[in-house]
Order: sequence, then C-alpha cells, then structure tokens
Amino acid sequence: MSTEAVAVSAVSEPQQHTPSAPAQANTVEKVNLLGMSRPQMEKFFEDIGEKKFRAGQVMKWIHQFFVTDFAEMTNISGKLREKLEKICEIKAPEVVHKNYSKDGTRKWVFRVGDGEGSLVETVLIPAEHRSGLRRTLCISSQVGCALDCSFCSTGKQGFQRDLTQAEIIGQLWMANYSYMEDVPVLERERSVTNVVMMGMGEPLLNYDAVLNSMRIMLDDFAYGMSKRRVTLSTSGVVPKIDQMVKDIDVALAISLHAPNDELRNELVPINKKYPLEQLIAACQRYIAKDGNESSRKHVTIEYVMLDGVNDHPEHAQQMIKLLKNLPSKINLIPFNPFPHAPYGRSSRNRIISFQKTLSDAGFVCTIRQTRGDDIDAACGQLVGQVADRTRRAEQWKKKIAQSNEIMRSQG
Repeated sequence: MSTEAVAVSAVSEPQQHTPSAPAQANTVEKVNLLGMSRPQMEKFFEDIGEKKFRAGQVMKWIHQFFVTDFAEMTNISGKLREKLEKICEIKAPEVVHKNYSKDGTRKWVFRVGDGEGSLVETVLIPAEHRSGLRRTLCISSQVGCALDCSFCSTGKQGFQRDLTQAEIIGQLWMANYSYMEDVPVLERERSVTNVVMMGMGEPLLNYDAVLNSMRIMLDDFAYGMSKRRVTLSTSGVVPKIDQMVKDIDVALAISLHAPNDELRNELVPINKKYPLEQLIAACQRYIAKDGNESSRKHVTIEYVMLDGVNDHPEHAQQMIKLLKNLPSKINLIPFNPFPHAPYGRSSRNRIISFQKTLSDAGFVCTIRQTRGDDIDAACGQLVGQVADRTRRAEQWKKKIAQSNEIMRSQG
C-alpha cells in the first residue's frame, strides 16, 4: 500500500564533551524498574527492606499510567519515593527516529547501546476489527538476527546481541505512551491491544528475557493483556517451543514459508537443525493443553509468498498434507521487496489462487494486508538504519551481483 508518510525525526544531536571531575568511587548505577516482572520487583523491594506489595503499586504507575518520575506516585510515602529516586530509574530505550504513516502505522527506531549499529525497530499496525479498533505492536527481541532467512532483510545485518527485558517491554511502553503524552496522568489508558513477538530477531533464542517480558504483558498490575492477544512467532526452535508449554500460555505462530524440507532448508536455514516433522510435532504438543481459557487452540502459520519459489499449486497441496493434523490458521503474506532482494512478490492472482486451494481444503486462510510500506514498516523490512557489523549484508550483495553477472554472461 502506497501512502504519504508524515515523518518525525528525533535523532540525537552530537554531545559536546567537556572536562569533568573524576567520578566518585561510591557512585552506584541505578536499577531500571521498567523491565522487572512482578516476582522480580517483589524481590527487589524485599531486598531493600520494603513490603513486597509496593511492587504492584509501582508497576501500575509505570505500565498503566506511564509515569517515570517517582514524585508523581502519590500513593507511595514521600520517604520511599526519595529512596527510590536515589537508587532506581524508569528508563525506556532512546527513540532516535519515528515515522507515522497516514494509514495509522507507526514505526520507531530505538537506540539500545553504543554505536550506529545498536538500533532496533518497532512497528505498530492499526486495523478495524469487529470488537473495535485493534492496534497490534510488532516487538523486536534481538539486535539483528542470527538465522539469516533468505527473504528477510533483517537477517542480512547479522546478529549483535539479545535485548534486555527493559529494552523489550520498553517498546510496548513507548508505543502506548505515544498516544497519551499530553493526556493527564490519571486519565491515561493503554492503547496497544495486541502484541506479536515478530520483529527483529528470533524470540526463542532470547528465551528468558522474552518470557519475563510476556509475563509483564499478561500481568494485571501491568498491561493486563489477554493470552490470546500476545503472540510469539518463531522460525522453529523446537526445544524452546516445548519449554514454553511449561512456562507460559500465549498464542504461537510459526514462520513456515515452505511446505517441504528441501525448500525450507533454503529459505529458513534453521530447518536443517529442526526439520518440519519435528517442528509440526512440537506444535501439536504445544496446543495439547486442555482448558477453555487456553490460547493454544491453534497455531498461526505465516507464509511469505515468493514469486515462482513457494507459490505453485503443488506447494498448496503439500501444505494441506503437512498441516492436516495440526489445528491451524494460515496467514499468507505478500513479500515486501528490499534492495538487492533475490525474490519478487507473487502476483495477486497467484496469492488468491493459493488461498482458495487451502480454504477449499477446510483451512482458515487469510491474506495479510500490506501496511506501512512507505515507512519501511512492513514484514521483512525491519532493518532500517541498522549498521552492518558482521559484513553479512556486504557479502550477500556481492553474491547477488556475482549471480547476476553469471546470468548476463550466459545470456
């Protein structure tokens, strides 16, 4: 979808360095409360000699009223507020750039460390729904990605590091806050309705931080989100899918993109370690939990449509066979080309035909509406201004150029 974007840039200006006095030896780094789950915060308060119920009070101020100044926490004693001010902080990642599209899509670039490469991106996508306006936030879990899926621009920068809990939940905090910066504190309401762990990185390779961040999302003292409205998307880290069965109940999505091992090995290299048979079995185990309140009723299958690669009628038939015993909903995603991408987007007619084959076989199959193309916010475009420190992108572009030269010479 092509729309005119309204871009608002907030890139930090270079700081002037002036001589300063040596730091005091007893200077203590403040504890960031933003990323603490309730059990973690309860322990923190007990460790500083306070009652653990203070954790719930502070979490509400942080995640429901979006307060970062302890002085504004009016149901906490002045003595405790002063104590917290000295040893704690509430600090979200720094926003260095933001784009708001006319279609309502919002994109933020966060700085999460030193250097130009320490940036991650977060995208919010609005959509009308029968229950009202839905705002879905796509959250990053790593700086870059180690999996190098061949159709994803993010993977071309390589992997730098995992994000902390504060850096992960800070994306949700900032997205909510962006709708209420000028709203009086006690009138603020949470605006993001859905979260998908589907941004930069493979969430299950940063398991503990992602797990605790999702627990904060579900916590009634924080965002109070429904299990069905928090989705973790994975390329297929089988052991961690099994670990999730024990640890949390959220919706599961699989980045499938190919219906057979040979093609998936090419598109999603982690398939060589955890092939489709193992992946589907893990999904079946994940949704085996009983109970009406469970979000594990089905698995969402994500399938990027690549022209002439995975969009043939036989691929649809292979999908039907692969998923016949797995309760699932299929989401067909038109590919979003990026510079030097070796693939093109499947035609609209090809995508619709693929959808009809799956629907006729009894699957719920939808085509994702492309949003935020004008601000590089669509799926697979979350690389933005992130610097390439691993040289993977350079090597990949060189490989594409060599392939093109060979094709021209064989002409």
